[in-house]
Amino acid sequence: MAKKSNKKNKYDFLIFGAGGMQGRIVIKDLLEKGYKIFVSDFYQQHIDTLQEKFPNLDYELADLRNIKEAVTLIKKVKPYLVVNCAEADWNLNVYKACLRNKVHVIDLCSDIPMTKDQLAMDSDFRKQKLIAITGCGSTPGINNVMLDYAVGLLDSVHTVEAGFAWNSNIKEFVVPFSIPSIVEEFTVPATMMKNGKWIKKIPYDTIKGKRYQEVGRNKIFLVRHPEPYTFYLYYKDKGLKNIKFYGGFPTHSFSTINSFIKLGLASKEKFKINGSEIIPLEVLTEILREAEVPEDYREKEVLWVEAIGKKDNKIKKIYMECIVDTLPGWEDAGCNIDTGIPASIIAQMVIKGKIKAWGSFAPEAVVPKEDFFKALKEKDMDIYMNGKIIN
Repeated sequence: MAKKSNKKNKYDFLIFGAGGMQGRIVIKDLLEKGYKIFVSDFYQQHIDTLQEKFPNLDYELADLRNIKEAVTLIKKVKPYLVVNCAEADWNLNVYKACLRNKVHVIDLCSDIPMTKDQLAMDSDFRKQKLIAITGCGSTPGINNVMLDYAVGLLDSVHTVEAGFAWNSNIKEFVVPFSIPSIVEEFTVPATMMKNGKWIKKIPYDTIKGKRYQEVGRNKIFLVRHPEPYTFYLYYKDKGLKNIKFYGGFPTHSFSTINSFIKLGLASKEKFKINGSEIIPLEVLTEILREAEVPEDYREKEVLWVEAIGKKDNKIKKIYMECIVDTLPGWEDAGCNIDTGIPASIIAQMVIKGKIKAWGSFAPEAVVPKEDFFKALKEKDMDIYMNGKIIN
């Protein structure tokens, strides 16, 4: 069982990637709850922007590519838990740094290979009586916990499909979440399971249209996400053999992102301009950070999971949804509250001792479902099962 924070912890939480969209959401929520936090980012300008909104934040810059920097900063800050909101490329470095410092850790998402490496550290974290949870956002995150709720109502489950879809009231492009992550979803082959066998699919080859509750029509397609791996890991013994994960985008957003990719603006390849090396995707990311959001712009998102299995020898289908609207007071975050807020909720569950397991996990294995759904409801995120609100 996790111990509660005590006087030996200088700070409750250390936030990596603090200047990004999700970092800002986590910071705001934890500060409103009265926690003492320390923040870190790679860019000084990100910290400067943060301090305009949250004055007097304690901070230090850190390059997570250098694990020694992460180790040194965690040792200096002495947090109870690290909330890693940085880009997923450095999640494993943060796990290793937290393990060396005997500190709990959560993050938002990794790709499947890194998720495997993180979960393989289970015994290392258990030996140190630490909690590590990867994928604590919207999806992975909310979807994983909803699936665990659904599977708990079935005797067996053979098929799971999950995904996200969203839309906005004003049809202008606003970055829906991390642009580097979005580019990967559009371009990196997606992993799915069919009849117990893993298959790779090109996202563009799987595009179709689908309409969702309160969101409307989206272009959806199979995307690279870690959920198929963790779903199979935790539910293969209940008969799971078919898994798909879909990303969904409204036409106006899909078209703009597709244009970025086709024009080479989302490339990770370095090239020189007047003797200086640049990476187009990094430039695009920083430009979009400064883009103004249209006045009265609002977003709505649906996170969804469908589980098909058997109950009492009868076929049973359970459809779970989390409907997320733009929250008053959080307008600049849009529906991205469904990624930053769950991370904040799970971080608080750890510090309060509500997650009662040591080791390395994905959320479906350890997050208490009813408490989690109740906390989401406090931020107006409704959980539906087969069309009826359950939180």
